[in-house]
Amino acid sequence: MPIDRRTVIIGAATVAAARTAASAMPDTVAVQMNTPTERVLGIGGLFFRSRDPKSLAQWYQLNLGIDHQVWQQAAGPTAFTPFVMDTDYFGSKQQAWMVNFRVRNLDAMVAQLRKSNIEVKVDPEKYSYGRFARLHDPEGNPIELWEPTSLA
Repeated sequence: MPIDRRTVIIGAATVAAARTAASAMPDTVAVQMNTPTERVLGIGGLFFRSRDPKSLAQWYQLNLGIDHQVWQQAAGPTAFTPFVMDTDYFGSKQQAWMVNFRVRNLDAMVAQLRKSNIEVKVDPEKYSYGRFARLHDPEGNPIELWEPTSLA
């Protein structure tokens, strides 16, 4: 069964709400025994293969503003969701991953990309958690842009 972006975002919001509620509850021995004492703090990097890494890095810098190998990103929600092997959500069945970037203003970003002759498909639906658009980098890797309903 394919997982759609609504499921991913709602799931992330539900987990965040549950963690908030759980943090207000008293700790129990069972919970303490099954909870790791150390947790990761966030995604530390995204590494992927490229036919021309230098050129592709320049494309990301020119078109999406990722201007450093170590990029300081804005704080915000990050969905971490494995999909079933036969999902068509990423596009090509050979595509093993897709990156989703949060943006402040989807319309402005889409206009900027289209001005550079980059094909962008905007999802016409406005979801309760935001808006989306889809494009591909020069090597065919899928990119999803997400303008959250509110950037907290």
